[in-house]
Amino acid sequence: MARPVKLLSVGALTLDTILRVETLPAHQGKFIASDGVQIASGMATSAACAARRLGAEVSLWASAGDDLVGDHLVAAIEAEGVDCGFVRRVGGARSALASILVDAQGERIIVPFYDSRAQADPEALPAADVSAFDAMLVDVRWPGAAALALKAARAIGRPAILDADTASSDVLEQLLPLASHIVASEPAARILCNRDLDPRQACEALARRTDAFVAVTGGAAGTWWFDRAAGSSRHVAAPKIKAVDTLAAGDVFHGAFAVGLAEAMPVEQALRFASAAAALKCLRFGGRLGAPDRAETLAMVAATWPALS
Repeated sequence: MARPVKLLSVGALTLDTILRVETLPAHQGKFIASDGVQIASGMATSAACAARRLGAEVSLWASAGDDLVGDHLVAAIEAEGVDCGFVRRVGGARSALASILVDAQGERIIVPFYDSRAQADPEALPAADVSAFDAMLVDVRWPGAAALALKAARAIGRPAILDADTASSDVLEQLLPLASHIVASEPAARILCNRDLDPRQACEALARRTDAFVAVTGGAAGTWWFDRAAGSSRHVAAPKIKAVDTLAAGDVFHGAFAVGLAEAMPVEQALRFASAAAALKCLRFGGRLGAPDRAETLAMVAATWPALS
């Protein structure tokens, strides 16, 4: 049996408080939640945990304070089987927090807090031998670390995957040219294109700006990716489900896509694998806790695309 692929996931590590409400608030007041959970999460962290459940060996490079919250975060992610040996602890800094409301349709409001002291740029990669990793996945929450990881991955010909989500245009523009694979959310694509485009149009606009692989995710509407051989965008439909909680679906998608690339899946197969994993996550409340295992994901792929399985 081939060894598991090894991934480095770089970026956010937060303590998330997730509360389930009937509807998202439209005015001030007190609202009673019907369910709630507090978990270690964050974009790169959720992606790392998802990739681990899908069979990869994963190391997390994130930054946290030297506080009790940071202790809890590291212990919780290590319990998921993710290596946290590269997590940086910053003296005097506070670990990141996020409050999230999820409504009955699975939509959410996210309010994160990051201490700028914990987010200071690192001087170098924490790994002495980056060739040990089959792929590197970064988010936009710790740009200095993301830039180092993307450059190192591209230098040795490994997938350098950017989870391009909502961030300042300066951060997105800094990281865009460094990645070999860019998977952008619709909001990030609009920021990068500086105009309101649908996902297909945004995919084509971004593809004109870079030689990297480009895809734009549209949630339940599926994913558009640019086929350079054909010179046009192509579409991968999302499995049809009734969402319970969309929180961390994008993170699960990116973690699964990174596993697919590291395993040398053809890109469209990797996108189907990622779409299936993200859809399964949406069936469960609790953010990244709903990430599926490999058997579930492959079963969803076979059920959604039977002619291709």
